[in-house]
Amino acid sequence: MNDPLFLLIGLGVSGYFAWLWRADLRANQVAGGTLGNGLPGALPATARAIGIGVLGAVLLVAVETWGELKLGVAGEQTEITWLFALYSVFAAAIIEELVFRGYIVVEGKGRPALAWGAIGASVLFAIAHPHLWKWEDGVLSWHFDLKAWFSTGCLFVGSLWFYACRFGPWNKNASLLPCFAAHAAKNLSVVAVKAAQGFVIGLW
Repeated sequence: MNDPLFLLIGLGVSGYFAWLWRADLRANQVAGGTLGNGLPGALPATARAIGIGVLGAVLLVAVETWGELKLGVAGEQTEITWLFALYSVFAAAIIEELVFRGYIVVEGKGRPALAWGAIGASVLFAIAHPHLWKWEDGVLSWHFDLKAWFSTGCLFVGSLWFYACRFGPWNKNASLLPCFAAHAAKNLSVVAVKAAQGFVIGLW
């Protein structure tokens, strides 16, 4: 997870896609939102929509931190480096939002299909993060302890919030901007909590 080469490559890839998405956003603004072949959600969003996304994300981290303290599992967090922190705030927010809230979406089949699709994709999103499982030295191991289930559950709820950030009534254009901002804010808040608790170690 803290491999510097992997993290630097991830930052480079996410920077490239962020540049592409921004170019599509500008093209959509010039074309009046009619560009049909660009990256998903490359449309403007209001400051209100972005603010709602960020506020909800920060509140989710506050609830998660409170829950970890109440359950007595706050000391079971993984350690990260500052390079990984940068990766999580920038690269993960860009790539994961493009993939999940951008492409893994059931559109054009009504709101129930959209909602169920978001739930299914959120299960996948939560399980994809290595809490219930670990891959180390070529060996897959499973972890079904309280901290693993709690963290996975929080990821599931967080993913649902990110879907709401894109398709909620406050985001009229279904822009990904509120999703990017919310995801970055959530991960930045997690880094702040980890740093305060002594789980951020070293630069890379």
